[in-house]
Amino acid sequence: MKSNAVRLARGAILVTLMTTVAACGLPRSGPNKKEIFAGSVQNGGDSFIFTVTPQVNRIINDPTNFGFSSAFRSAAEVGPDTISSGDTLTLTIFENVRDDPLLGNSGQRVSSLSEVQVAGDGFIFVPYAGRIRAAGQTPEALRQSITNALQNQTPDPQVLVQRVAGDGATVSVTGTAGAAGIYPLAQPSRTLLRVLSLAGGSVDEPSATVVRVTRGNQTGTVRLQDLYDNPSLDIALRNGDVITVERDRRRFIALGATGQSVVPFEQAEMSALEAIAQVGGLQTNLADPKGVFVFRDEPAETVRQLTGRTDIVGSQRVAYVLDLTQPSGMFQARDFRVQDRDTIYVTEAPFAQWTKTVQAILGTTNAANSVTRVGR
Repeated sequence: MKSNAVRLARGAILVTLMTTVAACGLPRSGPNKKEIFAGSVQNGGDSFIFTVTPQVNRIINDPTNFGFSSAFRSAAEVGPDTISSGDTLTLTIFENVRDDPLLGNSGQRVSSLSEVQVAGDGFIFVPYAGRIRAAGQTPEALRQSITNALQNQTPDPQVLVQRVAGDGATVSVTGTAGAAGIYPLAQPSRTLLRVLSLAGGSVDEPSATVVRVTRGNQTGTVRLQDLYDNPSLDIALRNGDVITVERDRRRFIALGATGQSVVPFEQAEMSALEAIAQVGGLQTNLADPKGVFVFRDEPAETVRQLTGRTDIVGSQRVAYVLDLTQPSGMFQARDFRVQDRDTIYVTEAPFAQWTKTVQAILGTTNAANSVTRVGR
C-alpha cells in the first residue's frame, strides 16, 4: 500500500510539473520559422518574405557607395605657383606714360602695391581694375587678368605679379588620423595619399578605416586599404578640403541560434556567409540551417521589382530567407551582400525544441524524485 501511495504521489507531482512547464513555455532565442512566415504580407502580416535566389541577388545587391565622383577624379594637382586664398601678393605696374600716369604721381611710371592679400572669397582689389579673382590662377594668369582690366585706361600697361609669404592653400585632417591638423598643399603634399602619409595614416586597421573628403557641398568616401591598393583613387586636393579619417561605422546585428552581437563591418562588402562566420557560425546544437533570415527595410522600388506589384509605396519591411542545407543555398548566401543595419537571425531547429522538452521532463522527473525522497 505504501509503495502504491509513493508511486501515485510521484506521478501526481510529475504531471503537475509537466503541466507547469507546458503552460510557461520553453525558453528560446526568438520566433521560429513558422512564426516568421505567419507574419508575412501573404498571410496578412506587415513583412515581405523572399527566398534568396540568383534573381533576388541581382535585384538587391547594389555595390557599396564608396569612391570619388568624376569631379574629384578629374581635378589636376595644384601647381607650385597656384595662388590661393590667404596668399599675399606684390603687384608692380609699369605704365607707358610720363606726365599723367593712372596709378602713380606725375613722372612716376612705376607703381607698386605690396602686401595685397587674397581674400577668403579668392578676390583681390586693384585700383582702377576693380575686384579680380586671384585664387586658382597662376601669377602669369593673374598678370594677364590685371593687364586686360587696365589696358583700356592706360596705354600698354606692364604688370608683374609676385607671390610672397602667406597662409597659402591648406587642407584639414580630422578624425582617427595619427596626427590630425592643418597641412599645406606644398610641393610634397598635393594629393590625398601624400597628406595622409604626413598625418600618420590611421590608428585603426586600413581595411576597417574609411577616408571622407569634403569639398564644398561635395563628398567622396574611400576605404583606406583601397586607397593603398589602387593609385587611381589618390585624388588631387584643393585648398579648404576637409579630410576625415574614421573607422567604418556600418554595423549589422546577429541574433538567434548564432553568436549574438552588434558587429562592425571589417571590409567594404560582406556576404551573408562571411557575416555568419564572423560571429562564430551557426550553433550546431540549436540552429536550423534552413531558417537563416536577413531583416532590413527596403525602398519601394526594390520591393516592386521583387514582387512585380506596382502599388508598393514607401519603405517596406523585408525578410530574406537562406537555406544552407543545399549547395545552391550556400552559393546564394555567398553572393548575398549584407548591408548597414541588417539583422541576421538564425531560427532554432525543431529538434532543439524537442531536446529542451526532454530536458525539461527529465528535470521535472528529478524534481519529483527529490520531493518523494523528502516525503519519505
